[in-house]
Amino acid sequence: MAYEPYVTADYYTSVYKGSIVPEQDLEKALRQASRHVDSLTYNRIVGQGFSSLTEFQRDVIQEVVCQQADFEIENADEINTVLSSYSINSVSAQFGSSWNVFVEKGIAMKRDVYALLSQTGLCCRLAR
Repeated sequence: MAYEPYVTADYYTSVYKGSIVPEQDLEKALRQASRHVDSLTYNRIVGQGFSSLTEFQRDVIQEVVCQQADFEIENADEINTVLSSYSINSVSAQFGSSWNVFVEKGIAMKRDVYALLSQTGLCCRLAR
């Protein structure tokens, strides 16, 4: 059985009104964002089944997947770099945790988006 992302391309464009992810990359970006949400929720969504979640949890997860797909497309170069910092002509840049980016299990996510995902109750390491 193939993995199904929590958001369809139609949902992304019609409901979320997303336009950042190019159409040819949309399915892949939504699948990757869904997998990242699974990692950050300790695969609880897979274990319980998406349809078994409350309507609130499903809505939040779909919103987070869309926002994460946008974030990962917009910041692909920085996220996929192997460098943690660099400097060119007295201008330096560092990658990793910053005041607005959360990094957990190698997944970069905006802190406010992670806070939204946390409202589902699925991100707590100790939850069952």
